[in-house]
Amino acid sequence: MAVSQSSVYAYLKGFKKEFDSHFKNGLIIISEERQSALNASDVARFLGINTFVLPDFRAKFGEDLRSFQEELSEIFVVLREFYSCKSPKILFSPLSTLLYPLPNAESLQSIELKVGSTLSLKDFKETLFYLGYEFVDLVELSGEVSIRGEIIDVFSSQPYRIILFGDEIESIRTFDVQSQLCSKEELETLAIPPAFFNLNAESHTILQNIILEQQTSFLDIEKSSSLASFGFWYLDKINAAQDFLQTYPFIVLPNVKEFAKEILEFQEYNEQSVQRILKSKEIPKSEEYQDFDYHFNTLKNFLEFHKNKQITIIAKTESQVRQAGITLADTHFKILLNLDISVNILGKDELILSLNSPQKQKKHLKAKIFLDELNIGDYVVHCDYGVAIFNGIVQANIFGATRDFIELRYLGEDKLLLPIENLERIDRYVADSGGIPLLDRLGKGSFAKLKEKVREKLFIIANAIIALAAKRELLDGVVFDTAKEEILIFQNQSGFHYTEDQTQAITEIFKDLSSGRVMDRLLSGDVGFGKTEVAMNAMFAAFLSGYQSAIIAPTTLLTYQHFNTLQERFAPFGLKLARLDRYVSAKDKKNILASLKKGDLNAVVGTHALFNVEFKNLALIIIDEEHKFGVKQKEKIKELSQNIHLLSMSATPIPRTLNMALSRIKGLSELKTPPSERQATRTFVKAYDEVLLKEVILREIRRGGQIFYIHNNIATMAQKKEELLSILPQLNLAILHSQIPSSQAEDIVLDFAKGAYHLLLCTSIVESGIHLPNANTILVDGADCFGIADLHQLRGRVGRSNKEGFCYLLVEDFESITADAKKRLLALEKNSFLGSGGALAYHDLEIRGGGNLVGEAQSGHIKNIGYSLYLRLLEEAIFTLSGDVQQKQNPIDVKLSVTAFLNPELIESERLRLEIYRRLSKSEDENAVFLIEGEIEERFGRLDVYTRQFLDLIRIKIIARNCGISSILNYQQNISFVDLKGEKLMIKAASKDEDDLLTAVFTHLESLKSKQLQNKSKES
Repeated sequence: MAVSQSSVYAYLKGFKKEFDSHFKNGLIIISEERQSALNASDVARFLGINTFVLPDFRAKFGEDLRSFQEELSEIFVVLREFYSCKSPKILFSPLSTLLYPLPNAESLQSIELKVGSTLSLKDFKETLFYLGYEFVDLVELSGEVSIRGEIIDVFSSQPYRIILFGDEIESIRTFDVQSQLCSKEELETLAIPPAFFNLNAESHTILQNIILEQQTSFLDIEKSSSLASFGFWYLDKINAAQDFLQTYPFIVLPNVKEFAKEILEFQEYNEQSVQRILKSKEIPKSEEYQDFDYHFNTLKNFLEFHKNKQITIIAKTESQVRQAGITLADTHFKILLNLDISVNILGKDELILSLNSPQKQKKHLKAKIFLDELNIGDYVVHCDYGVAIFNGIVQANIFGATRDFIELRYLGEDKLLLPIENLERIDRYVADSGGIPLLDRLGKGSFAKLKEKVREKLFIIANAIIALAAKRELLDGVVFDTAKEEILIFQNQSGFHYTEDQTQAITEIFKDLSSGRVMDRLLSGDVGFGKTEVAMNAMFAAFLSGYQSAIIAPTTLLTYQHFNTLQERFAPFGLKLARLDRYVSAKDKKNILASLKKGDLNAVVGTHALFNVEFKNLALIIIDEEHKFGVKQKEKIKELSQNIHLLSMSATPIPRTLNMALSRIKGLSELKTPPSERQATRTFVKAYDEVLLKEVILREIRRGGQIFYIHNNIATMAQKKEELLSILPQLNLAILHSQIPSSQAEDIVLDFAKGAYHLLLCTSIVESGIHLPNANTILVDGADCFGIADLHQLRGRVGRSNKEGFCYLLVEDFESITADAKKRLLALEKNSFLGSGGALAYHDLEIRGGGNLVGEAQSGHIKNIGYSLYLRLLEEAIFTLSGDVQQKQNPIDVKLSVTAFLNPELIESERLRLEIYRRLSKSEDENAVFLIEGEIEERFGRLDVYTRQFLDLIRIKIIARNCGISSILNYQQNISFVDLKGEKLMIKAASKDEDDLLTAVFTHLESLKSKQLQNKSKES
């Protein structure tokens, strides 16, 4: 229920003159939830009062607050501003946020730094520790700090980098978390607010002890994080909190008391606070003002009708006013510009109308920097020697020079030392989930044979892909008119703003459709990222140009969902649509077939039932989740779409490199941005408990949603059903697992999508392509038995619409789970958003997505050599066959007796060193190396000689590769170069000093490079 803005307006207007005397410290207005608070705050802002809005904070006393970090930090920011504001002010807050004491002004006090002042690093570290900052290698999230010698990175409201000179502050600048590079602009001062609370040694110890006495929760693996998890609950014990309901005057909006009564039943909140709300004063309903809605199309008539009133128009920009057909000079209206509020109130003598849409809660989270993280003990694949275990970085002295190597462990404890500059030769081993790969044995040559076998198979596949593409290239395609006005109207009716990716994809598709060639494009993007909307644009263009289009999906559920979406969007435009699947009666089917043949229907959605249908003028086929069709069905699709525009949609992403190889053959468009309404899914790790189950399930049903319950054991499924029904007898639930026949399983999921059940009890087969926006809570039983990527994917099944998702990872017994599983669960709880865990799962998915493109017949080979190498070979095959020889990179061997490595004294953390090694090994030109060099200098300080020499070696490798050299070796001051034909050339350095060796090699390579350029210019 939306809050009544008119009542708030009438109430505040009555007080406007005496507001200061009545509420000199401020007033609190309490709403049921955040959206009402935002709407009401717009009214106060319109009246010129300072407004502050707290987020919805629904934790229960004593709960671990790690998964509420975002709300907490927002509460602290808002309170800090509220306390420091001295003019008339109102704090708007959802009820649940005020039921506990909140931090007082002293506990949120910031510390000030100034350029030129002195700073004792030891004291500063201690202060930051008491302010609640977490010390890490790499600052990526709010509340983290990293100190590297004289460089301090601290992420408070945004990331700042402080550079010291001795103990004087030399400069303060912001930096970008993604690139870790600084902005140019220097700041004079910096206020660092507490990441948690402003404590000192004494209050910190007291709080720590209280927590240890009170809390028994298992997840306190590290003592240091217990403050972040539980400190908030015990602030009143160190006089750092205040109860807002006692210290400030407050009034409640309508509906709040109803909500308070509901809360009382659950008995989780402080009863006194709730009683105080029930006895409080409510904002009365206004007699003289009312809220109204208007339609943009009828706005002119609406204003004309009320022209005798005093009309105020609110807008963010001038163009909005012009778009509404109002001239800025018009004296009938009082126009307020640059105001981003939405207030629509109608009174006897006045009308306030806003051209802005209401403010939405914004949640935009950047993913953490994605490291191709290699952890010790991970399986990797070396492209010449096969599957091994990664053992970390080791230093060794070879030919009198010290270097870093990657140690790989093979079968029978054989070890291989891989020079770190050749890091690109290994990849993480990824195959279909489960199953442990077999380690290869060094020196048997069996891996090389296996690789050859796979390569032959791949040539056949690549050949087929290319032949098909070449054949399509020769065909003329139907030309669609994509510039029609109606398309813009259709896009505006969608009810939301397209993301940049969507706009880009539509542009690319329209270019194909109007080019006269046959389109063959793949559109990939996660479920709920708006692929269907993009596809509908193409269908609409076909309809406007007088052609038919068809969507083919692998399951009835998908056809049902597509049909509903299309029906709703296309109905106003007169596009005739039908659906064909096994739920359509024989009689209807006959009519539909006849209409398609006659051309009475413009579009059809269906399963493989569409394969043998006759159309009058079909010009566009859209295929959803193509990789789920069988081999024979795929052949059918190929026959069907020989000279017809084809758009395939897939929910699994595709790796960038394969993308490049394939882009010569088919178009690729990707949707990577989630819709703006999307909220992060909140994750909790809990012990299995019936009271918890009851509360979680009821909470979801109360907000009209549905629940997934993952129980990964078919044998005990029926028993689990009985257990759930004994807790909640009136629960409607269905069971789903792999032994249920597929048609029956489809019926169950379809009924669930239509809302027939509250809860779906299933094994982990909640399929990836299914979009069930109404299921927003997922409970995972025995969560410690799943891998992190699997858990991440399961969690991704909820929170896909604009409702917040909840994921509960349940564990039978905390004592008995392994330390590893604990770490995994903790990481997920902390990292609720699409962060690095997501990036990792995404990476695995991406690699599998690449495998899917080629078909399933190869999964045996994939298991033997891992997806990454498999894709590498596939890329090579495609490039070779499509005549693009340039792309194949020849391996190069550089063995110079030069001590070179990234110095651990400069870059302490092994994880960061490995990441930089990895990026350097993937660099394709010298500029990339120089960029990384600048970045190292900025992030870690001046380069020492070993680090600089390592960067030189990488540059030598790149130049040599481009000049067609296959190896560079030296013995003392004699250096030999061997080119790809095997011809050898010797040169002599001035001495065997490392500097002289490098200078000689660079001089020789530069001369080769300039020769190459001269030859090229002669040719051209």
